[in-house]
Amino acid sequence: MRRFSSVLLWIAISLLGAAALARLALSRGETISAGWLLAAALCCYAVGYRFYGRMITAKIFATDDRRPTPAVRLEDGRDYLPTNRWIVFGHHFAAIAGPGPLVGPTLAAQFGFLPGAIWIIVGVVLGGAVQDLVILLASVRRNGKSLGAMARDEIGPVAGTTALVAILGIMIVLIAVLALVVVNALAASPWGVVTIGLTIPIALLMGVHLRWLRPGRVLEASALGLVLLVGALFAGRWVAERPELAAQFTLSRQTLAIWIMIYGFAASVLPVWLLLAPRDYLSAFVKIGVVVGLALGILLVLPPLQMPALTRFAHGGGPIFAGTIFPFAFITIACGAISGFHALIASGTTPKLLAREGDALLVGYGGMLMESFVAIMALIAACLLTPGVYFAINASPAFLGTTAESAARAIAQWGFTVTPAEMRDLASRVGELSLLSRTGGAPSLAVGMAHLFSNVLGGGTAMALWYHFAIMFEALFILTTIDAGTRVGRFMLQDLGGYVWSPLGRLASYPATVISSAVFVSMWGYFLYQGVNDPLGGINSLWPLFGISNQLLAAVALCVGTTVIIKMGRARYAWVTIVPLSWLVIVTLTAGYQKIWASDPALGFLAHADVLSRAAHGGPLPTGVASAAAAARMVVNDRVDAGVAAFFIVAVIVVLLASLHEWVLVLSGRKAAISTELPFHPSSIPLAGD
Repeated sequence: MRRFSSVLLWIAISLLGAAALARLALSRGETISAGWLLAAALCCYAVGYRFYGRMITAKIFATDDRRPTPAVRLEDGRDYLPTNRWIVFGHHFAAIAGPGPLVGPTLAAQFGFLPGAIWIIVGVVLGGAVQDLVILLASVRRNGKSLGAMARDEIGPVAGTTALVAILGIMIVLIAVLALVVVNALAASPWGVVTIGLTIPIALLMGVHLRWLRPGRVLEASALGLVLLVGALFAGRWVAERPELAAQFTLSRQTLAIWIMIYGFAASVLPVWLLLAPRDYLSAFVKIGVVVGLALGILLVLPPLQMPALTRFAHGGGPIFAGTIFPFAFITIACGAISGFHALIASGTTPKLLAREGDALLVGYGGMLMESFVAIMALIAACLLTPGVYFAINASPAFLGTTAESAARAIAQWGFTVTPAEMRDLASRVGELSLLSRTGGAPSLAVGMAHLFSNVLGGGTAMALWYHFAIMFEALFILTTIDAGTRVGRFMLQDLGGYVWSPLGRLASYPATVISSAVFVSMWGYFLYQGVNDPLGGINSLWPLFGISNQLLAAVALCVGTTVIIKMGRARYAWVTIVPLSWLVIVTLTAGYQKIWASDPALGFLAHADVLSRAAHGGPLPTGVASAAAAARMVVNDRVDAGVAAFFIVAVIVVLLASLHEWVLVLSGRKAAISTELPFHPSSIPLAGD
C-alpha cells in the first residue's frame, strides 16, 4: 500500500510539472501567473532528484556509507573534518550560489521568460546537478583532489596543465565582470554607495569581535552584523536625502572601479579572520533570508509575468547583449543551469567535509537544484517589470540616448511602451536620481524584488527601502565572490609563479602575498576598467565572455567526469556526462566563434575593433566614444577580448581531444583502464554525522 501511494504521488508530481511546462510553452500572448513557472521548476527538481540523481549515485558510483570519505580517513580538524550533511549543504550552496544565478537570468529576460525558464530547469536536471554530483564523488574517491589534479591524473599532464592555466584565466574574467555589475549598480547612487561602503567596517568590526572581544560567539556576532546592516540601510537613505552630503557620495563609474580594485587588494592581503570570514557570515544570513523571502512572496502574491514568452530579440539585435537565443541564452544563463565554477568547489572544500558518500546526493545534486531555484526566482523578479521599464533600465545610452524622452522613443520602436513620467516616478519611488541605462542586471532585479516585497510588506511607500535592501543583498553576494575569488586567484598565481621565481610561491611570505595580489588585481582590474569605459555598458561584451569561459570550464569538468566513469568500468552510463558535454561544446564553440569573428560590430570583437580603428584614424566616432584616442584604446580592448576568447576555446579543445584519445584507448582495449580511485576498504570507524 505504501509503495502504491508513493507511485501515485510521483505520478501526480510529474503530471503537475508537465501541465505547468505546457502552460508556459503554449502561451500565446495571454497573461501567465508566476505560479506556473514555480510549479514547473519545483516538480522537475523533485523528479530529477528522486530518480535521475539517485540513478547516478546507485548505478554509476554505487555509493556506500561503509566506504570512509577523506573527511573521516584524513581528519585533521582544519581542512578535513566530518560534518553534518545539512551544514555541508549550507556551505556548498553558499559557495556556489554567487551573483551568477541572479544576474544571468535577469539579462536573458531580453529574449522573454520562456527560453530562460526552459534552460534553467532542463539544464540543471540533466547538466548542472550532474556535473556537480559526479565531480564531487570523483574527488571524494581521490582524497579530495582538485579538478586540475584530477584532469592531470585521469587524462594526462598536458590536459591538466592546460586546465590549470584556463582556470586562472577564467577567474580573472569572472571577477572583473562581477565587479562591473557592482559598479553599474552603485553609479550615481549615493544611497547605495553609503550602504555598501558601511558593510566593510561592519565586517571588520565583526572580525575583531570574533577574534578578540568575544571569541567563538558566531551567533552573537552575526546578530550584531544584521542589526548594523539595517542601520547602514537607513544611513544611506539619510545621506541621500541631504543634497550636500549626497553630492559627496555620488561617484562616477571610473571612481567606483578604482575603489573596488583597492577593496579586492585589501581583502586578499588582510588576515582571513578580519574581513573575508565575517563578510561570509553577513552574506550567508542575508542570502538565506532573502531567498526564503522571495519564495514566500511569489507564493503569496502569485504576480503575473509582464514579459512575453518570446520577444522580438529572440532572433538577435537585442540592446542588452547582441546575438540570438542560440547560442547566447545558454551562456548568458550559466550559473543556475550549469556552471564550471561549481566544479572548483565540488573538488575543493566540500569533498573534505563530507562525512559519508550517501550525503553527496543532497549536497552535490540538491545544492545545484537550490541554486537553480534562485535563478528561477531572479527570472520571475525581472519579468515582473513591464518590458518598457525593463529595457529602459538595462539598455545602454548607445541605444537609448541620455534622456527619458529619447529612451521612450527608442523603446517604442522596439514595440514596447514606457513614458518619461513613468521612469521619473519609478526612480523617485526607489530613491534614485535616475534608473535609465543602469546596465548589468542588478538594478532591474532590485526593482523587481522591491515591487514584490512591497506588495507583501509596506506598500508603495516602502519601495525605496526594499530597492536598496535588494541592492545591498546583490552587492554582498558579489563582494563576497570578489574578495574570496581574489584570494583564491592569488593562491593560483603564486603556485604558477613559484615555478618561475621560487620566493613568489611561498604563501607565508608577506612580500610575495602583496606582489601576487597586486598582479592579480591588476589583471582583473584591466577588464573591469575596460568595461567601465565601454559605451555599450561593458556587460554587452564582457558578460558573454564570462559565460563562454564559465561554460568552457564546465566542459573541462565533464571531460574529467566522463573519463572517471569510463575508467570505473561504467562506460554504458557515460552518456549522463557526454550529453551535457556535447551540448556545451556546441554552444560554447559557436558562441566563441561568433564573439570573435561575427561581422556585426555589436556582436564580434574584431568587427567592433575595425569600426573603432577607422574612428581612431579620422572616421566618424560611434555613439558614446568621446575621442579618437578613446577609440584607439577600445581597439586594444576588443582585440584582447578576442584573444582571451580564442585562448579559452583552444584550451577546451586541447582537453577535449586528450579526453577523446584516452576514451578510445581504454574502450578499445589498447590501454588498461587504470583509475586513480582509491580502493574500497570498509571503515572500522563509526559513521560520522549522526
